[in-house]
Amino acid sequence: MKALILSGGRGTRLRPITYTSAKQLVPVGNRPVLFRVIDAIVDAGITEVGVVVGDTASEIMAAVGDGSRWGVDVTYIRQDQPLGLAHAVKVAADFLRDDRFVMFLGDNVIQGGIRDLIQDFSASDWNAQIVLKRVPDPRQFGVAVLENGRIAKLVEKPAEYVSDLALIGIYMFDRNILDSVNNIKPSWRNELEITDAIQDLVDRGLAVFPHVHEGWWIDTGKMEDLLDANRLILDDLAPAVLGTVDGESQVIGKVVIEQGAEVTNSVIRGPAIIGEHTKVIDSYIGPFTSVYHHCEIRRSEVEHSIIMEGSRIDSVDQRIEDSVIGRNVEIARSPLKPKAYKVHLGDNSRVGLIGQ
Repeated sequence: MKALILSGGRGTRLRPITYTSAKQLVPVGNRPVLFRVIDAIVDAGITEVGVVVGDTASEIMAAVGDGSRWGVDVTYIRQDQPLGLAHAVKVAADFLRDDRFVMFLGDNVIQGGIRDLIQDFSASDWNAQIVLKRVPDPRQFGVAVLENGRIAKLVEKPAEYVSDLALIGIYMFDRNILDSVNNIKPSWRNELEITDAIQDLVDRGLAVFPHVHEGWWIDTGKMEDLLDANRLILDDLAPAVLGTVDGESQVIGKVVIEQGAEVTNSVIRGPAIIGEHTKVIDSYIGPFTSVYHHCEIRRSEVEHSIIMEGSRIDSVDQRIEDSVIGRNVEIARSPLKPKAYKVHLGDNSRVGLIGQ
């Protein structure tokens, strides 16, 4: 089998972070989401990987390279415009050829990986297997209606209840999907929808089987989703101290201190992870916080947050929480008077100020 990872989206819901970074490279648990997708594919035994790229192609290619660090061969496939998931399959036809494949959205995080799914599909004569998850509000998703253990109908964002089984962005197909993506017409969004292509498989009488995922799954398309994914991943941490922690510091619970990190006169309360060559001095890092590599936190408190690489937080009076802080950000108290907030923020930024 082959794998097709879709990494062409612009990530508008994650702005301003994605003004300067591909959304698939935002870290959760100190590892880019896209890397976690590749990890799951490698764990399933797949070595041929196609990555569909768009406007952020150069950044994705620089980060992933030729795939050798995972032991896989990576082929990059250009999608000039984001014209739908089925369109991504269409432009990847030369890579896919007649092989069975798994398609995985590059900004999804799923508990437990996909090894068992791949094994089941590889051993079957099914034409497709679609991963579903029960959701509380199906109006936000494409949903599947099941009959006799097979997918009978797909409905995109139903106004009235027809099913609570949402498509979550992981699909397994044989070559018949290539015919289906050529059979369908663009939707009202002017996109070739994968739901229409799967419906075409069903309408042609082909075997489309569901798999209802029982673990957690997160689409990291929004800031709140990133924090949720980070929380869930950190909760599965195996504690490890690879950096240095001085005698005045406390490390409590599930905590990872990565290589080269330094913790001085501070409290780290897990689950939390401190990245490589990061310094935490006279500070408190609370649960569900990821601090990426080459950061510095002094005389400050952070909880339930993601801090990306190269950022610096110094002498902040109030605790920072429920926050996503981008790359090379500096948050510091100015020694100058009169006292005032002084900020330089990009488009779509959000700041919450606490009154004294």
